[in-house]
Amino acid sequence: MKKIILILVFTCIAEQSLWAQRGRFDGQREAALAQPFKGVYYLDVPPENLFPLRKTGVNAEPVRQAAKAFLASLSKEDRKKTVFPVDDIEWRKWDNRHRYARQGVGFNKMTKGQRELAFNLLKSSLSARGLKQTQDIMKLNGTLAELTKRFEEYGEWLYWITIMGEPSATKPWGWQLDGHHVVINYFVLGDQVVMSPVFMGSEPVKAESGKFKGTVICQDEQDKGLKFINSLTKLQKTKAIVADQKRPTNNVGEAFKDNQILDYIGIKCSELTVKQKNQLLELIGVYVGNMAEGHAKVKMTEVKKHLNATYFGWMGQTDKNSVFYYRIQSPVVLIEFDHQRPIALARSSTPTRQHIHTVVRTPNGNDYGKDLLRQHYKLHHK
Repeated sequence: MKKIILILVFTCIAEQSLWAQRGRFDGQREAALAQPFKGVYYLDVPPENLFPLRKTGVNAEPVRQAAKAFLASLSKEDRKKTVFPVDDIEWRKWDNRHRYARQGVGFNKMTKGQRELAFNLLKSSLSARGLKQTQDIMKLNGTLAELTKRFEEYGEWLYWITIMGEPSATKPWGWQLDGHHVVINYFVLGDQVVMSPVFMGSEPVKAESGKFKGTVICQDEQDKGLKFINSLTKLQKTKAIVADQKRPTNNVGEAFKDNQILDYIGIKCSELTVKQKNQLLELIGVYVGNMAEGHAKVKMTEVKKHLNATYFGWMGQTDKNSVFYYRIQSPVVLIEFDHQRPIALARSSTPTRQHIHTVVRTPNGNDYGKDLLRQHYKLHHK
C-alpha cells in the first residue's frame, strides 16, 4: 500500500511540474507575440540595402499554381481556417514542440488527394533533398509515436498547412508548414522568395525499428559541421570554439525568438583560407539547399557576397562521436545546429546524437519576408 501511495505521489508531482512548465511556455509565447516584430540583429550596424526588391529571374509560378490547387481542394470551412492575411501574426505562431494548437488544415484530416496536393506545394517550393528531409522528419514523428505509444501526441500526419494572403504573381503571399520538429515559412513576392524561419530536427534521428526503419535525417548537417571545425588550425580552433562543453540545449533562434540582438561568437571568416571558406560555403549550402535550386542559388549569391563578414562559432568537443552545437552568423543568414538532451524517449540533461535541432533564420529584419513586405507596402500603399 505504501509503495502504491508513493507512486501516486511522485506521479502527481511529475504532472504538476509538467503543467507548470507548460504554463511557463504559454506565458513566454504570449509575451513574445505581444511584441511587434523586429527581427534578429547582431551587435553592429547592418549593411545597407541587404534585401532589395528586385527580379531574380527564377520562376515562382509553379509554387503559386500548387498553392491554388491545394486551396481549391478544401471545403469552404477548411479554407476559412487555412487562409490568413499576408501580414497576419499567424506567421509567428509556429512551434517546433508538439503540444501546441495549430491552425490550418492538418494532414491527418486531409483526403488522399488533398495530401498529394499539399506535398505538391512542398515539392514545388523545395529541392528534392528538402522535400525528402521534410517527409522523413514526419515519418520519424511516426516512429516516435510507435516508441512512446503516445499516438495522440505524435504521428506522421500531425502537421498543418496555412496560406498567408492569396497566391499571386505580383502581390505578396506565402505558406507555412507547422508541426513537431519541422516548420517551414515560405514568403513569395513576385519571383523573390524568403524561406525562413525553418526548423528541422527529430528525436530519434534514426528509426532503428518499426514502420519507417532506416529513416535518418540531419547527417550532412552534423558530419559536415564536424568536418569543418576539424579543418581549422589549432589557432583558428581557439577562436572558433567558445566552450569545450555544451549545455543540454544551446539554440537561440527557435520558436517565439523573433526579436533578438545577438553578439557574434567564434571566428570571423575573413581569417579563413580559400579552401576553408569553400568548405564553409558547402556547409551553408546544405541548409540553403533545402530550397528549390533556382532560389537556393539566389540565396547563396547573397551569402557569398557577405562571406568575409560571417562568423562560425562552436560549443562542445570535436571528436568523431562528440555532441556539439555550432552557429553561423551572416548578415543574410543565421544557422544553428544543436545536439539536444533527450526529452520524449528519456529524461536526461546529457545531450545526445539521437536528438537534433536545426534552425535557419534571415537576420536583419527579413524573417517571414518582413523587410520585403515593408518595402512593398511603402512603394504601393503610400
